Amino acid sequence: MSVKAALRPGLYAITDSQLLPHDRLLPAIEAALRGGATLVQYRDKHSPESLRLKQAQNLLSACRNAGVPLLINDDIELARRVGADGVHLGQTDQSLAEGRRRLGQEAVIGITCHGELSLAEQAAAGGASYLAFGRFFASGTKPNAPQADPALLSQARRLHLPVTAIGGITLENAPLLLKSGADLLAVVGGLFSQQACDADIEHRARQFAELIDQYLQNHPTHSVGAES
Repeated sequence: MSVKAALRPGLYAITDSQLLPHDRLLPAIEAALRGGATLVQYRDKHSPESLRLKQAQNLLSACRNAGVPLLINDDIELARRVGADGVHLGQTDQSLAEGRRRLGQEAVIGITCHGELSLAEQAAAGGASYLAFGRFFASGTKPNAPQADPALLSQARRLHLPVTAIGGITLENAPLLLKSGADLLAVVGGLFSQQACDADIEHRARQFAELIDQYLQNHPTHSVGAES
């Protein structure tokens, strides 16, 4: 399966160790998968290596059962060890070239591009699998991240890679990002609030998935990696 074929438009669920304590992580992701998440990223920069390995293995099993790719945030070695589908790398993380060298050409490697088209152009030229932009709105998980203009999403589609939007995304503001050109909506706090139970998470995921599906049905030319 090619990299692009492995990525489907939809809800991109990203974990957060502050919102999801260790005993809540797996049930929460399983709930998001039941609700229709099409991509999952495991993000934990602080837990011990042994715990992160175990959690990544458990998440991979859940994602495999759902037929959904699992990416690891900023840890090429962990992705290699567990056999994850790839990694997501920030601008100060390990390099895209290193990720390709160690994970192979078929791995999914997403790159944070903030609000800069030039970063997206560099990532596309370097072999990125998808381009991530944001934050677009106030974000509890990344409050100090620079704000991006939604118009950037449309501009990035000329690079013919899946376009991801992140940062403060809710059901209310998601339509703007879809209309602007996003293929994937990466959601953290809007999906995994500290008060949310598994049923809440599944319900929210389904609402996002249905919103995205409805938009795509009404805009059939909006295909992954194509220009709007």
